[in-house]
Amino acid sequence: MKNLEGRLEGRVALVTGSGRGIGREIALKLAGDGAAVVVNDLDEGPAAETVAAIEATGGRAVACAGSVTDSGFADRFVETAVETYGGVDIVVNNAGYTWDSVIQKMTDEQWDAILDVHLRAPFRILRAVQPVISRAVRAAREAGEPVPCRKVVNIASVAGLGGNAGQANYAAAKAGLVGLTKTLAKEWGRYNVTVNSVAFGLITTRLTESPADGDGSIDIDGRRIKVGVNPQLLAAAESGIPLGRAGTPAEAAGAVYLLVIPESDYISAQTLVCGGGYTL
Repeated sequence: MKNLEGRLEGRVALVTGSGRGIGREIALKLAGDGAAVVVNDLDEGPAAETVAAIEATGGRAVACAGSVTDSGFADRFVETAVETYGGVDIVVNNAGYTWDSVIQKMTDEQWDAILDVHLRAPFRILRAVQPVISRAVRAAREAGEPVPCRKVVNIASVAGLGGNAGQANYAAAKAGLVGLTKTLAKEWGRYNVTVNSVAFGLITTRLTESPADGDGSIDIDGRRIKVGVNPQLLAAAESGIPLGRAGTPAEAAGAVYLLVIPESDYISAQTLVCGGGYTL
């Protein structure tokens, strides 16, 4: 259902990994408040489903399927927004997965794959969008018009802030993403762009749920990656959360939403922890 307030009316948002889970909820949330969304997923089917869900409630969306780690993806993603909607106002780097192992058993392939999706891909997308934002800002200033506040939200993790056993690759990538966030906040302040990150704690998605059939795996570029958390470990993790439970994808999307609405126009270079009160 569309939000009648329409705080994001006229805005164009890029959201990676938005065919499923948290990314889908982010796309629905932004579209529901008026934004036109470029939806991305590794597979065409889930991306098309999110687009259909947005259009069914009167919103605007277009799909750009493919892996964010492909060398030409960033340019294609940004071009889709520019060609379809005329520009870019919001970027949410959300796509990702985990491939865990203790360090002595972690392969170079595991390390590289996780750094690639969680750090290199956001870097490439932000690099590709910079000329679009720069041109738009220059045009506005030359015309004597106000420069709207654009937004970047990078999805980090509490693992990147405090580390997590078995996730050296993921924690390193997310820590790097926080560093990229703070750097671009300084570089892009002159364009009136705020750059923040949201560090999720335990959120219930297909990557954390224990599958009923015990076959918890996903296909990433031809690799079968084990996902899901042992029920006992999941219960132990939830017991350490002050609110006593894992968060939902919709609640995770709400944290991102806080950083893209006008009320957060003077907040930049920050990391918002969305973890139900969990502290490091």
